[in-house]
Amino acid sequence: MRIVVLDGYCLNPGDLSWDALRACGDLEVFDRTPAAEAPRRAAGAAIVLTNKTPLSAADLAGLPALRYIGVLATGYDVVDIRAARARGIVVTNIPTYGTDSVAQFVFALLLELCHNVSLHAEAVRAGEWARCPDWSFSKSPLVELAGRTMGIVGFGRIGRRAARIADAMGMAVIAHDAVQESPPSYPGFRWAGLEELLRESDVVTLHAPLLPATRGMINARTLALMKPTAFLINTSRGPLVVSQDLADALNAGRLAGAGLDVLATEPPPPTSPLLTARNCLVTPHMAWATREARSRLMRAAVENIEAFLAGHPRNVVS
Repeated sequence: MRIVVLDGYCLNPGDLSWDALRACGDLEVFDRTPAAEAPRRAAGAAIVLTNKTPLSAADLAGLPALRYIGVLATGYDVVDIRAARARGIVVTNIPTYGTDSVAQFVFALLLELCHNVSLHAEAVRAGEWARCPDWSFSKSPLVELAGRTMGIVGFGRIGRRAARIADAMGMAVIAHDAVQESPPSYPGFRWAGLEELLRESDVVTLHAPLLPATRGMINARTLALMKPTAFLINTSRGPLVVSQDLADALNAGRLAGAGLDVLATEPPPPTSPLLTARNCLVTPHMAWATREARSRLMRAAVENIEAFLAGHPRNVVS
């Protein structure tokens, strides 16, 4: 059975092993695959794994041997699910591998916005402390999080883990989600509508899926609801945010800062307004990529295939 990995480099840049996957069939791994090359490289494969390489309805129509697509991520919009279903192709995802890593990264971005650690460390390296007449100095305002409010948009696994960390840091937590079930037990938590959450939060962190209803949900109108002292964090999906609107709000001082690990276009064009926006941290979609998380992802991908081959597929998307 032929197995093809279309874009394996980000999952395994060389520090993991493909051996467990190789044991499932005749494996071929491509580091990267341009979209136009996907049908040719996947030709004859019964199983294809992809992370960001899209598989359209036209692609699937040209792959008669294909029986299974494993998406190496939680989001699966790179695959035309309706076309796959019509052709009897099972599509699975991996929903839980990055919960701890992404929640941790939310606070890496947030704490950098609060303290500008890298700015101050570089100032010390440049000799500013050695030349300073005082025993302490700061080059930017410093922000304490205890007593402030974190608003979480999308209260799934990662959102809930981020909420636990926020609670441990002494923050109040409010959350917005289409499904309001199993509220956490710590004090101060409550559900809120989106506009209420944006108005009241000192930090807004996005953990919503990309759907027609959520695309562009952070835009000029909704940004105007936020406090000018607030921070926006996005480790979810880039298109949740209208890039130009966020850049405009930051540059005008209508928002204190943003930490973004995802953008609407990845990699971004050099002209992206967020690359030069005031107090905007942009990192290269790396929140998920700890070795621990990637190891879990690899293991889950193999287990998904093994379950499919045994006749009871798991993590099937619909």
